[in-house]
Amino acid sequence: MSDLGYISVQQAAQKWGISDRRVRVLCEQGKIAGAKREGRSYLIPSDALKPADGRRLRGRLVPQEFAALFARIDSLKEELDRRRPLTAGEVKRLQDEFLVEFTYSSNAIEGNTLTLRETAMVLEGITVDGKPLKDHLEAVGHRDAFRYVQQLVADKTPFSDRVVREIHSLVLLDKPEDKGVYRRIPVRIVGAHHEPPQPYLVPAQMERLVAESAEDRRHPIHSAALFHLRFEGVHPFVDGNGRTGRLVLNLALMRHGYPPINVKYADRRRYYDCLEAYYRDDDAEPMVRLVVECVEERLKQYLAALG
Repeated sequence: MSDLGYISVQQAAQKWGISDRRVRVLCEQGKIAGAKREGRSYLIPSDALKPADGRRLRGRLVPQEFAALFARIDSLKEELDRRRPLTAGEVKRLQDEFLVEFTYSSNAIEGNTLTLRETAMVLEGITVDGKPLKDHLEAVGHRDAFRYVQQLVADKTPFSDRVVREIHSLVLLDKPEDKGVYRRIPVRIVGAHHEPPQPYLVPAQMERLVAESAEDRRHPIHSAALFHLRFEGVHPFVDGNGRTGRLVLNLALMRHGYPPINVKYADRRRYYDCLEAYYRDDDAEPMVRLVVECVEERLKQYLAALG
């Protein structure tokens, strides 16, 4: 070793469980970030991640502009998979913290007035004085909907429009007459260029959207982001489309082994801009990049918990 902060090809091979020759090939192909040649060998940053196994993407359509993004994310995911499992206590703490933050942000984006701390209190069964019953019910409904999504993933339940409607039924706890029912009136998305389809078109468009997602050969993150954009464009329900859509986005990610993500309330302006870029310019890239960043943040949180 001649450089601090670097390891040899042999050390990297042992760390990643692959052959020395495979590590050298990855270095030659430029697939190990920060690797540098020294004489006839290579030095590799000690914190470098093993490049993602490209065989997992065989048959997938990965646009060039997303190739490096998805490779980085999948390297992090494979590193996490190698280090698992977390202890039951670690998993519960991470999940509980995420549930509160996700419920707060997703509801706040739609106008809920509960603070992060108040959301945590409501999810613990405490009533917050001065806050409307609607806000309490939205928090509880979102929590139950996310737990249902977790159960769908655990049971490997096939995705369908019925699943979407069941998630919506839990989200719309405060409006029982509209739960899980596709809208029967025209709606507008305030401030958006896009006009959702007429109500009589919604069932067929949702059926087609779900069917197309099952045949989508894009990278799972790309596919999940694109489904979210199209779902919000259909706007199938009278209310609760944003919250339901973000839950379905997480369902898609979790079914492929990625952690659920939280589009933070502080990032709502960027999130709206991503939606508008797709509706106005048919440009999905901003939303794909946002989802990638959120997934990366969550993966790093899990890796940090594992030390």
